[in-house]
Amino acid sequence: MPQIGIDLGTTNSLIAVHEEGGPRLLPNALGEVMTPSVVGLADDGETLLVGRAARMRLVRHPGLTAARFKRFMGTGRRLRLGRRSYGATELSAMVLRQLKADAEAALGEPVTEAVISVPAYFNGVQRQATKDAAELAELKVLRLINEPTAAALAVGVQERESESTFAVLDLGGGTFDVSILEMFEGVIEVRASSGDANLGGEDFSERIAADLAGGAGLDWPRRDPAEQEALLAVAEELKRALRPGQPARARLALGGRELEVSMTAERLEEIASGLLARLRRPIDICLNDSGTEVEDVDRVILVGGATRMPMMQHLASRIFRQLPDRSTDPDHAIALGAAVQAGLAARDAALDDLVMTDVAPFSMGIASASMMNGRYFTNRFSPILERNTILPASRSQVFSTIQDNQRLIEVKIYQGESAIASENILLGELEVDVPPAPAGMQSIEVRFTYDVSGLLAVDVTILATGRRIGNVIDNLASAMSRPRRPRD
Repeated sequence: MPQIGIDLGTTNSLIAVHEEGGPRLLPNALGEVMTPSVVGLADDGETLLVGRAARMRLVRHPGLTAARFKRFMGTGRRLRLGRRSYGATELSAMVLRQLKADAEAALGEPVTEAVISVPAYFNGVQRQATKDAAELAELKVLRLINEPTAAALAVGVQERESESTFAVLDLGGGTFDVSILEMFEGVIEVRASSGDANLGGEDFSERIAADLAGGAGLDWPRRDPAEQEALLAVAEELKRALRPGQPARARLALGGRELEVSMTAERLEEIASGLLARLRRPIDICLNDSGTEVEDVDRVILVGGATRMPMMQHLASRIFRQLPDRSTDPDHAIALGAAVQAGLAARDAALDDLVMTDVAPFSMGIASASMMNGRYFTNRFSPILERNTILPASRSQVFSTIQDNQRLIEVKIYQGESAIASENILLGELEVDVPPAPAGMQSIEVRFTYDVSGLLAVDVTILATGRRIGNVIDNLASAMSRPRRPRD
C-alpha cells in the first residue's frame, strides 16, 4: 500500500509519491498537480466543493466559500460556510480528504498513510491540529515534516553525494520559514530553523489590494467581503505578473465602476517595507543560531510560490551575496520532499544511503518562580528543551516548592523564546498535589519528549512519592494563545 507526501498549503496543496525513479507529483481529478486549498458549497447549500471549483466561487459567493484557513490552525477561529461554521481543522480535513481521493484515483489503490508538511514555525497546538485534520480525513500521519526540511530532501535526494551548506527560504501563502542545513555523504542535517507563522504571500496581496482600493478612493477595511475578494484576486494576479521596471495592469469591476489598476515592483517594495523587515529577522536569527557566516552558505534555495516575487529574490541576493538557486520548482519542492520522507518511512531500498535530521524550532519549558532577597519573582520562563535541539529528544528538570507547607505546584507549559513565560505560547497546564513540607523539600521532575514530527509529550513525576502523571500535553489549550503580533 503506497504512502504519499502531502504539501498542505495555505493557498494550494499538492500530493506526491516516491517510486523507483524518485518522487513524482500526482494529478487531481482535473489533471492538475496543484489543488487550491479552498472549500465551498454549491448553490444548493449542501454539495461540497474543494479545489478549483470552490476557488472560482470565492469572489461571487464569499458566504459559501472558505479560503486561507491554514492560518487559523490551532485557534478557536471559525469560518462560516453557508448555515454552519467550521474550524480550520475541519476545513483542512475536507482538503485532505479530497487529496486522498485524488491520490487513490491516480495510483489505483487505497491510500491510508501520509507524510504531511507543516511550517517549521508551527507550534505544538498547530501541529496537533494538523494531525487531527488528517485523522478526520482517515489518514494515518507517518510524520509531520517541516516544510523547508522537505524542500531540502527534494534537493538532497538528487545530490546526496555532494557536500554543501545551504539555506532554504520558504515563503508560502501564510507562513515564512528559514532553515540552514548541511549536506554530506548522504546526510542532510538541519542546523537551525526560524520563521514567522503569521507572514506569507497573502500579506503582500493584502497590501496591494489596500493600495489599489486607496488609489480608487475606496476604504479597503470597509469593503464588503465580495469586493475584498475581488480586490485580493486582482492583487494576486498583479503580484504574479510583476517584473522589475514593467508595470503589471489589470481591470476589475468595483463599486459600480470599471477600473483599470496597475502596480510596479518598486511600489510594492515601498508599501510592503514593513513585511520585508519582518522577513529579514528570522534569517538573521537562523544564521546566528547555526553559527553560520553568510560566506559559508553555498546555495540559497527559495521555496513557496511567493518567492517568485522579484523583491523576495532581491532580498535573498542582498543578504547572502549570491543569486538564489532556481533549479528547484518553488511550488513543487515541498510535496516532492514529503514523498521522499514517506519513502524513508517505508524503508525504500533506494533511499538506504540517505539520512535526515531535524531540530526543534522553539524552546519549550514551564513557568517558574524564585525568591531573591526575600521577594518572589514569578512568571519566569524556564526552558527544558532548547530551540534547535536535534530531534527526537527527551530532557528533564527538577522543580521544588518555594513556600512552607505548599500543597500544590502549578505546571504551565509554554513554547517560545521570551524570558517572561506569559509572553510565550501556552500549550497546556495542570496542577500537581504534593505532600506539605518545608519550602524546597518537595520536588517534581518535569520531562519533555519531543518527537520527529514536532509533537510534545510531557510527564511529571512527584519525587517524594514516585507518582507519575503522563501525557500532560494531551490537555492542550483548546484555542492557541498568541503573543501580540509585531507591528510592521
